[in-house]
Amino acid sequence: MSNARISILLVSCALLLCGASCSRSKNTCSCHSTKNQYVPQHLIYGADISDAFDMSRLKRIDEAFERYIDNGYMPHCAIMVVHDGRVVHHKAYGFRDIENGKECRKDDIFRIASQTKAISVVTLMTLFEEGLFQLDEPIKKYLPEFASPRVLVDYDYPSGTYTTRPAKRDITIRHLITHTSGICYDGTFDIIAQQLGVAVHNTLDTLTLRENVRRIASVPLRHDPGDDFTYAYNTDVLGALAEVLTGIPFETLVSQQVLEPLGMNDTYFHLPASERDRLVKLYCYSDSGSKDEASTLPHGTQQKVNLDGRLQLNTNEIYQTFPYAGAQTFCSPSAGLVGTVEDYAKFCQMILNGGEFNNQRILGRKTLEMMQKNGVGDMRGEIGFGMAWDVFTPQNAHNTIVSEGSMRWGGMFGTDYVIDPQEKLILIMYQNNMPNLSGYNAKTLLHNVVYQALK
Repeated sequence: MSNARISILLVSCALLLCGASCSRSKNTCSCHSTKNQYVPQHLIYGADISDAFDMSRLKRIDEAFERYIDNGYMPHCAIMVVHDGRVVHHKAYGFRDIENGKECRKDDIFRIASQTKAISVVTLMTLFEEGLFQLDEPIKKYLPEFASPRVLVDYDYPSGTYTTRPAKRDITIRHLITHTSGICYDGTFDIIAQQLGVAVHNTLDTLTLRENVRRIASVPLRHDPGDDFTYAYNTDVLGALAEVLTGIPFETLVSQQVLEPLGMNDTYFHLPASERDRLVKLYCYSDSGSKDEASTLPHGTQQKVNLDGRLQLNTNEIYQTFPYAGAQTFCSPSAGLVGTVEDYAKFCQMILNGGEFNNQRILGRKTLEMMQKNGVGDMRGEIGFGMAWDVFTPQNAHNTIVSEGSMRWGGMFGTDYVIDPQEKLILIMYQNNMPNLSGYNAKTLLHNVVYQALK
C-alpha cells in the first residue's frame, strides 16, 4: 500500500472516531482533541447511553431517592449524572419550600458550602500557572499577619484564656491547599475564633475577606504546619492571597477565571434579587417530633414520617439568608457559593477533561494531574487528599463502590460530587439539609445506585 493511501486511511479513521463521539449530540460537534483524546466541550443531552448503562437498573436512582423523600429523611434534592459528557440523569425530587408546597426543580439554586473550595483553589492555580507564586513559599511573604504563627498549648474554659508557643515552621501555600497548616475551626478553636470576630463560613455583617483573614491569623494553630491534616478555612486565606497577587476582588476573580469561561451562569457568591426565588430553603432533620406534628405540613410533602424525627426549617439566620441578605461585602472562598447541579457538572467535566471545557482552557493538564495526587500521605488514614478533594487511594478501595483514583468532596449543607476518571463519570447530588440527624447517607446512596447500573 502506498504512503498516500496509508495517510488517507489514517485520516478517515480519525474522522470516524470523531464522528462516533460527536454523534452523541444531535446537530453539533462538542468534542475537542487533547493529546489525541476527544473530550466533550459541552454537556450533551438526549444522547444514547445504553452502551454504558443498563437502562432498567438506572431506574433505581428514582426509586431510592423518592423513597428517602417519602420517608421524610430529605426535604428535596437535585441529581445530575454525566458519562463522558453525556447527561445520564438530571432530575429533582421533593420540595424546595415544604411550607408552601413548592416542588424542587432541577435548575434550583443550592448552598454548596465547601464545594466552593475546589472552584476557589482552581482559581488560585490559574495564578500559579502565570508564575505569580510557588507552592512552597511561606504565606507570610504575601500576608504578613502570618509572620509569627503560634500553636495552642492550653485553653482555660472558665476564663477563656489560653497559652501558645511559637510554631516550629512557617505556614506555606502548599500547607494551606492541603489543609496541613494547623488552622482549625473546631471545638476550642471555634470558641477562640468567635472571640476574635472570625466569620466562620459566612456572615451578614459588614466585613471583607481581607479583614477576616487577618482575624484568622490571630487564632492559634492546632498543630505545627505540615504535621497533620486539619480541615478548616485555609481556602479563605488562599482567597486573600489571590486578591493580594492580582489586586482584584476574589469574587470578581472567580468569575473571570472560572465561572464565565465555563458558562457557569447560575453560580454566585451574592445571589441577584431576580434569582432569589430559585434558592431552596435550608432544612434540618431533627431527632424529635412525631407523626402528628409533621402531618400539619401540606398534603403530599411527606407521605410517611419517621416517628423519631421530622424535617423543619433551619433557624440559623446566617445559613438561611446569607446568599441574599446582610451587608454583602464578604465572600467566603471556603463556603460562600450557591449554584445549580448543572453548573457544577460543567466544572467537574473541565476537571475530567484535563483542564478544558466550553472550548476554554482553565488549567493545564499537568497542573491538574498534580492536584489529583495524594498530598497528605496517611494523615487521613486510608483516604488521601489532593489540592481540593478526597483522593480514593488503593487502601480505601474496599470501602466504596467508587473507582480508585476518583475525586470527591461535598458541603455541610448536604451536597456532594464525584469525579471518576476511570469511568469518565460525574455524580452530583444537592440537598440543603443541615444538620441531618436521620442517620441516612444520601451521598453514598447515590454512589451505589449509579455505579450498580454501569455495564
